[in-house]
Amino acid sequence: MRRVVCPGSFDPVTNGHLDIIGRTSRLYDEVVVAVGVNVEKRGLFDVEERIRMIEAVTKEYGNVRVEKFHGLLVDFCRRQEIPTIVKGLRAVSDFDYELQMAQLNYRMSGVETLFMSTNPEYSFLSSSRLKEIARYGGDVSGLVPELVREQLMERLRS
Repeated sequence: MRRVVCPGSFDPVTNGHLDIIGRTSRLYDEVVVAVGVNVEKRGLFDVEERIRMIEAVTKEYGNVRVEKFHGLLVDFCRRQEIPTIVKGLRAVSDFDYELQMAQLNYRMSGVETLFMSTNPEYSFLSSSRLKEIARYGGDVSGLVPELVREQLMERLRS
């Protein structure tokens, strides 16, 4: 079975994330979406909420499962017996950072990293920018699934 991990914070999951997850799901037998737990940062949504949202919006794929992890991604990969990480790249600046991470991960564990270019429709999109737009009343329709948009707007109202 060919298995791969798509890691991230997904706070919240965007259509850009789903583009990478969906395209990856057509290439691998199982895609594990690994939601990182960072105790240093307080997200808009807690990890369990993010997991539920991702599960809901990826259920159509059939070969995607969602797990949380903390610590080193390569340790998670080792425990799950996943030999490959897939990362989406939006711009050259992403590549600079992700290349260093990929080289470190390979050096530490032998886990390979594959880069997938983001659909140009989502190349400008990040969860941070999305939250900022929503906070100031901007329309995020088409940037996130409707379920996520509703939960995002509800969270920002409270």
